[in-house]
Amino acid sequence: MQIITLTTDFGLQDYYVAATKGAILHQIPNANIIDISHSIRPFNVAEAVFQLKCCYHTFPDGTIHIVGVDSEPVFSDTNPSFPAVMLYKDQYFISNDNGFFGTFLEDDVPQAFFKLEKPTFNEEFYKFPTKNTFIPLATWISNKKDLKEICVESFTFKKAFIQKPTIEHNRMLGNVVHIDAYGNIITNITKNDFYRFGTNTPFTIYYVNKTYFIDTISRTYNDVTMGEKVAVFNSSDLLEIAINKGANGSTGGANKLFGVRVGDVITVEFHPAGSAKDIHSLF
Repeated sequence: MQIITLTTDFGLQDYYVAATKGAILHQIPNANIIDISHSIRPFNVAEAVFQLKCCYHTFPDGTIHIVGVDSEPVFSDTNPSFPAVMLYKDQYFISNDNGFFGTFLEDDVPQAFFKLEKPTFNEEFYKFPTKNTFIPLATWISNKKDLKEICVESFTFKKAFIQKPTIEHNRMLGNVVHIDAYGNIITNITKNDFYRFGTNTPFTIYYVNKTYFIDTISRTYNDVTMGEKVAVFNSSDLLEIAINKGANGSTGGANKLFGVRVGDVITVEFHPAGSAKDIHSLF
């Protein structure tokens, strides 16, 4: 059985997902197809990276991940982008080389990287590249064939701007990178980032231009009463702000209640012992 995951910006109202799955089953009859997401915002490669990075490690070795976001190749001399395959931690990732790989890896390196730099397949196939180019690549891998026969091995791929938290004195500035189906606000501040100031250092998390704040990290959402705001580190160890059971049908969760959007700044101010803020608080 070959496990294949799909991460696309196709949505579910059209035939694109069905056509893609049909092509997979036609070429790899024993495929077990797993949907990661088809709700990526159109052409938003960073969002595709976020979704896949949060779960790829739960899949077994040999899994093939197909990323159908901004997948059409660009045949130009100045800024070309071609279909590519990355082997990373014994799993395969197929995407257009549009910044996906550079964003996914950050400062890490792949085990191997291959580009389909020549139109190996009929040009008609590039009209629906996720189905007509990526799936034949997945089939080639599933059949244990050597990618060097159809691709060029390379360790050069497009880099991408990666938005990371910044530190200014006793303050950390992060960003909202995702709003999930519950309206939970997920940031790019990791647990390791947060505790660089110490595990017992007092802090205040501000959002919406300091209109709202939280000064406690909870273990679970249910550490607070229903309808109260809560900050947790989620299963990916990312700082998350939520309303306990806030998305109940009549409300949209923390993002709508607080008016938070992807890209908004999240500020964490730390108050180490002896800081000016602690001294002033004594008077």
